[in-house]
Amino acid sequence: MSQGIIKKFKTINKCYGQLVLGPPGAGKTTYCNKMSELLMNLGRNVVVVNLDPANDLMAYKPGIDVRNLICLEDAMVQNELGPNGALLYCMEYLERNLDWLLGQIQTDNPTYYIFDLPGQVELYCYHNSLSNIFARLTSDANLQLCVIHLVDSHHCSDAGKFIAALMLSLNAMLKIGLPHINLLTKTDLLQKHMDKLHFGIDFYTQVLDLNYLLDCLDADVFMNKYKKLNSALVSIIEDYSLVTFQLVNVMQEQSLLNVKNLIDKANGYVFKCDEGRHINSMLACAMGVSDSNNYDML
Repeated sequence: MSQGIIKKFKTINKCYGQLVLGPPGAGKTTYCNKMSELLMNLGRNVVVVNLDPANDLMAYKPGIDVRNLICLEDAMVQNELGPNGALLYCMEYLERNLDWLLGQIQTDNPTYYIFDLPGQVELYCYHNSLSNIFARLTSDANLQLCVIHLVDSHHCSDAGKFIAALMLSLNAMLKIGLPHINLLTKTDLLQKHMDKLHFGIDFYTQVLDLNYLLDCLDADVFMNKYKKLNSALVSIIEDYSLVTFQLVNVMQEQSLLNVKNLIDKANGYVFKCDEGRHINSMLACAMGVSDSNNYDML
């Protein structure tokens, strides 16, 4: 590596972070709490950002809280909206007033940000506000971000639910357009229901031949009438060939460490020069970070 490139790496001051997405009940807030504790124990300066205006029960103390700008209850009352409409309004309001958030993100300090986001999947699959917010965080705030998409692992026990989870993950990956890691959460519960899985766990994490899932659906009298639709969905997923999953048990430190290593590769944190690594060995460090052994999570 040339001296000019080394100098450039040393002068670029970037902050890093995670955008934690997922449907309700996937474990986003618990993940944010446990991951922030792990990173702080490793010596990182971590700020957890709550961007869910409905989240008033947090296991962590947010360094930045969108509820100081707008909260769901106020949006519902003032605009006579239901919870879903009010949440969309809140995200649009945050987008219009994003300078409030950007002003609290300190890029002059080596801070690591974890963003806890709402669970309404429409926000990151179909609506544009979150995508626009993420784009400005990467451009205006100079943040290197990675999307962490959490899916409850109980979806593996039902072929139809698993296909829906695959489509949700693929849609989020294409819509947001940032480095993306899909996690299957609550693996401690999955262990108790392994007998309900049609295939081995690697089938679900590596998203192998999905035609086998169609065979499972064909055996279901109710789902058989959607055979053509299911076949089309499977074809779309396989055509893109983007979705894989990583297992995580947030209550196990080694499981979180494995996920942390993957995230550091995805958002570029592994290339930081102040991590005690020699510059010539950075690429080796990046490529040498081992993926988690899924079976260790079970």
